[in-house]
Amino acid sequence: MRLRNCVRWGLLALLGLVSATTLAAAAHKPLVLLGRTDFPGYDGDVDHLFADLQENKLFVAAEDHGTVEVFDLRSGRLLKTLTTFKTPHAFFLVPGTHRIIVTDDSGPRIIDDRSGKVLGYLKLHPSAGADTEYYDPSTRHLFIVSGGSDVHMRHCWLSEIDPWTGRVLRQHEFDSAHVEALRAEQHGQRMFINIADRNEVDVLSKRSLRVLARWPIKGAKTNLAMSLDDAHHRLFIVTRNPTRLFVLDTHNGRTVATVDVPAVNDGTDFDVARQRLYIPGAVGEVGVVQEIDPNHYREIARVASAPGAKSSTYVPQLSELFLGISPQYSKPEVAGVMRFRAQ
Repeated sequence: MRLRNCVRWGLLALLGLVSATTLAAAAHKPLVLLGRTDFPGYDGDVDHLFADLQENKLFVAAEDHGTVEVFDLRSGRLLKTLTTFKTPHAFFLVPGTHRIIVTDDSGPRIIDDRSGKVLGYLKLHPSAGADTEYYDPSTRHLFIVSGGSDVHMRHCWLSEIDPWTGRVLRQHEFDSAHVEALRAEQHGQRMFINIADRNEVDVLSKRSLRVLARWPIKGAKTNLAMSLDDAHHRLFIVTRNPTRLFVLDTHNGRTVATVDVPAVNDGTDFDVARQRLYIPGAVGEVGVVQEIDPNHYREIARVASAPGAKSSTYVPQLSELFLGISPQYSKPEVAGVMRFRAQ
């Protein structure tokens, strides 16, 4: 396999399809394991992770356990377990504060990132099923998805929020019971959101939240994960059935490339500095996909992780990738987090 990869990259270099920098990056292991920390006594799904650099903490949503597990970001040591949740999902640290907005099936709440104490709640309509959240630096607004089939609702809602005041500015209702990840252009007026039960990406206006276009994902179902290469106008979508990477041109929604990636994925991260995607799968591998140019992508490695390690967050300030391990995919069932260095 190693010889075959060397030959492949050599041919690409000769054809001028890959730069010397990319070729050198492919010659060594792109991710190196730094450590793993297990937290026993947990048998459910692990959702999103968040690295709080100012407090040197890693927050992990142990959603089926109803807890948030807090780790030392550098050593991996488990610091505390926060138990005031129903089904926690995702995290957002309000800039310039110590307030983290945590989405939860019972509604978003605000916690102090130092003590873990609950400081208050966001009032959404509906609050139930609050899950995906995304902060758009260009507008300084936070977007939260609520509703959906997990809380027995036929529709989902996207709420646009001022995260400093908690005020809801606008809402959009989707005729969908499963709305997932979203991303926004930083030099444009559009945002993109996965409509997982319709196998499409909806394009919304950031000014009005009106749907501007609907882009179908053809050849696979259940589009859950999303990343964006804003500079090259490329949107990365990862589906579940089968697990496959789709690269879309954000000018028109056209699929310019597809790549098979490790099965049962729950997140994808784009490393801007290295022009790479990290795509973890519950099968126990991380797919590393190199962007050769905006129309050409190659999987340069499958790095061993652990069964169930399907959730992730990449921290560019540290050049480190953190994975959350959901234990139902392994025997014995052990939940945990893994930490890799990108190189």
